[in-house]
Amino acid sequence: MIHYAQCPVCSNQQVHEVLAAIDHTVSQQRFSIWECDRCQCRYTQDVPDEHEIAPYYKADTYVSHTDTREGLVNKLYHRIRKITLRSKASLVCRQTGLQQGSILDIGAGTGAFLHTMQIKGWEVAGLEPDALAAKISEDKYGIKPLTTDHLFNLPKGKFHAITMWHVLEHVHRLHDYVKQLNHLLAENGVIFVAVPNHLSSDAAHYQSSWAAYDVPRHLYHFSPESMQLLMQQHGLQVIKMKQMWYDSFYVSMLSEQYKRGQTANISAFFNGLKSNLRAIGKPNRCSSVIYIIKRK
Repeated sequence: MIHYAQCPVCSNQQVHEVLAAIDHTVSQQRFSIWECDRCQCRYTQDVPDEHEIAPYYKADTYVSHTDTREGLVNKLYHRIRKITLRSKASLVCRQTGLQQGSILDIGAGTGAFLHTMQIKGWEVAGLEPDALAAKISEDKYGIKPLTTDHLFNLPKGKFHAITMWHVLEHVHRLHDYVKQLNHLLAENGVIFVAVPNHLSSDAAHYQSSWAAYDVPRHLYHFSPESMQLLMQQHGLQVIKMKQMWYDSFYVSMLSEQYKRGQTANISAFFNGLKSNLRAIGKPNRCSSVIYIIKRK
């Protein structure tokens, strides 16, 4: 188990416990969440280390690894994903200024995003720690992701775009990963990091039942300030933040289940909508944020 005596992002020692959340997906265990007084990063305390975390991902309902369509929430996930895949691909092309290039997707899951980029003519590479998800990617799209250990063996300066869609919050070797991202980035390349935002309205509403805490799989719960500080330490800078509007609805649906023990789709819709309305013009208040990052 990993116990932090200081903030895992900025190393500030002024930290305190803020709440406890339950792992509703696998173990039903309760985990403590702490916050840094300096950068507002929250993090899950006493988490399994990288050699012991794997059992917490073993669930048939873990949609990013299984592609399951069972249940309303997972069906909604797949419908929204069709839209967001196109949106993410357009964002990559727009921010890099390229219609074709070389892209690395870390946490490639079942390969849907890389397949979208491949159709656009991009040279694609993926990393995925889960063997089942990697097999689905290979069987479905002919894309065979490497294990995440290969991150540190990839060629320097190769990738025009590096994407981590809801992945960085899972990474144990946080600073090593970010440092390596800079190493792999081509000249004028762009990094795209999407993570939940605990400063959002839906996080404040659901508190310990907020599904995006997803303990213990989510090791860190980033604030915009903590993301900026993390990147600055490794010669990178956040140049733009972009809202992820659909996430508030998806997260609110799961959160209602966790809070009530049953579905409450009408409440979830209005709480997701309220969160989005409060984030208009304020990406730092959106349920999930895409950080667009370049070298300093």
